[in-house]
Amino acid sequence: MLEQTRQDATSPWHVGELAMQRSVGVAERMDGPGRNFVRKAMPEQHRAFFPMLPFVVLGAVDAKGDVWATVRAERPGFMASPEPEILEVRLPRDAADPADAGMEDGDAIAMLGIQLETRRRNRLNGVIHRTDAGAFQVRVGQSFGNCPQYIQLRSSAFVRDPDMSTTMPSIHSGQLDDRARRVIEGADTFFVASYVDRDNGERQVDVSHRGGNAGFVRVGADGVLTVPDFPGNRFFNTLGNFLVNPKAGLVFIDFESGDMLQMTGKVEVLLDSPEIATFQRAERLWRFTPEEIVLRPDALPLRWSLHSNL
Repeated sequence: MLEQTRQDATSPWHVGELAMQRSVGVAERMDGPGRNFVRKAMPEQHRAFFPMLPFVVLGAVDAKGDVWATVRAERPGFMASPEPEILEVRLPRDAADPADAGMEDGDAIAMLGIQLETRRRNRLNGVIHRTDAGAFQVRVGQSFGNCPQYIQLRSSAFVRDPDMSTTMPSIHSGQLDDRARRVIEGADTFFVASYVDRDNGERQVDVSHRGGNAGFVRVGADGVLTVPDFPGNRFFNTLGNFLVNPKAGLVFIDFESGDMLQMTGKVEVLLDSPEIATFQRAERLWRFTPEEIVLRPDALPLRWSLHSNL
């Protein structure tokens, strides 16, 4: 049962999220959950959750305004919350990661803690306070949980010390090659970052999980990705951001090899298209046109084992 709406809380939704909610007739219904569950501090269960994780998904914006999603791994305990409004993150700088350029002192950042073996996930966004190259703090702007929908069950194990970087070079490109296409077309999971600059001058970044059966993302001959949007929590953080600022950063993981495919580019949201019916369960679609692509072989020191399909 939902708690009574906190009257002292302001609505967290911006114009893009509200527009998406209105498009499906749930704007009034989502007002209470927004005020109740999108908070400026982490609840105790979130503060205990992040330190258990061996990796975290991040969303950041570089100096050009391009948004990137990334995954960073370390031994559990690399994140800690000394107080509800703060998450401490011990991660070294990584010049090979294009998202790292958006992790300077004062930059806005998004974080997704996800535990694939239990399908738990919690999100937050906020602002970085950095004093050295080995760690930073995030002061929470928004903190909220997510349901376990569309998360594939996987367990992970380290195959090398996470402080040891791969020796394999990154591959930069402006278009998808056959290797990148195979990663996308075989994927059942990816992560997407987006952002808006709000009326009060604050930048709000979001990073989110997307999942489905293997091959749920279609790659056109022109290299444009078509992504189904399945029924969810009706927050519309990602698509709401897209309506205001049509930019996205995507990261696909090869769970068996530790390879990462990172892309930044432009987005178009399709709320009404005959093509929607060709994707089972999809309520709408969005298209992503990659503009900068970075394939990073063996980037992650973790390997995952799949336990079940959706």
